[in-house]
Amino acid sequence: MKEEVPELVLQGIEEFNRGEFFECHEYLEEAWIQEPRRVRFLYQGILQVGVGFYHLQNGNWRGATGVLRNGIARLEEFEPETLGIDVARLVSESRTVLEELEMLGRERIEEFDRSKIPRVFWT
Repeated sequence: MKEEVPELVLQGIEEFNRGEFFECHEYLEEAWIQEPRRVRFLYQGILQVGVGFYHLQNGNWRGATGVLRNGIARLEEFEPETLGIDVARLVSESRTVLEELEMLGRERIEEFDRSKIPRVFWT
């Protein structure tokens, strides 16, 4: 039997996929607080990656790279898939963004093509 994904997580992922990372953070933080099991760190990882993209949207290179790095590390233990979420794809695509941001550096963050910001996919 497939485990059900909490409504707060579904709402958070929906906001993530719309590029509404502040709202995503609100939903996933609440889900993270309410969840007593280890899967809470999956929610935290998605939240952190989303916060990284929020910083990217606001031109904050240091915030974007630091939080993305932490979120990716948090998500890695849930690869390739958890709760029907394609974690491996999110990790891979987020790592690609992080690498490109590191290559661009703080001075050139505005050159990043924001259409490359990944979405969360289901398996």
